[in-house]
Amino acid sequence: MNAEKRLEIFRRFHQANPHPTTELEYTTPFELLIAVILSAQATDVSVNKATRRLYPVANTPAALHALGTEGLEEYIRTIGLYRTKAKNVIETCRILLEQHGGEVPRSREALQALPGVGRKTANVVLNTAFGEPTIAVDTHIFRVSNRTGIAPGKDVDAVEQKLLKVVPHEFRHDAHHWLILHGRYTCIARKPQCWNCLINDLCEYREKTPLPEKGV
Repeated sequence: MNAEKRLEIFRRFHQANPHPTTELEYTTPFELLIAVILSAQATDVSVNKATRRLYPVANTPAALHALGTEGLEEYIRTIGLYRTKAKNVIETCRILLEQHGGEVPRSREALQALPGVGRKTANVVLNTAFGEPTIAVDTHIFRVSNRTGIAPGKDVDAVEQKLLKVVPHEFRHDAHHWLILHGRYTCIARKPQCWNCLINDLCEYREKTPLPEKGV
């Protein structure tokens, strides 16, 4: 895909949604960090349901740590892998309290040193909480980048590096959100809704799905 196509793609994303953001519900960097840890292999909807109960009770490192692992499990047991996530969250709170004054660090190295925080989670926090032009590549973004031809790559790291190179600078901060929303609601895995896609004419996918027949 050439640079002109990519520029037009992100222009259209921007025009359709000028201020995209995560669908996870949060009010502080800490709430976002915990929500992203909980969202691994889970839906944002399921995480939001849990945090709507949890955060009114405990939404700081100290308050969450005080719940303990078993106490936290009661709030998040509807989320997949909740036992492992509860342990990671409690340990993360301990580290934040002991090493970072109860604040979420703004460096990738410090974030990835936290239990349950990998590169993707660190990218989300850096981008959404702190405004860094990072791009967190999940399954949706990996699929969209390869299928459309925007930034093909054999794995998530390759796609991330390609996106950082080819996404126009003025759109880099919001690219993560546009691509994930596009993959979540339009360029879906099994049957992409190509007839309802605002970049259909620019996309290089060879097996575009046709307009559904009436009554189907």
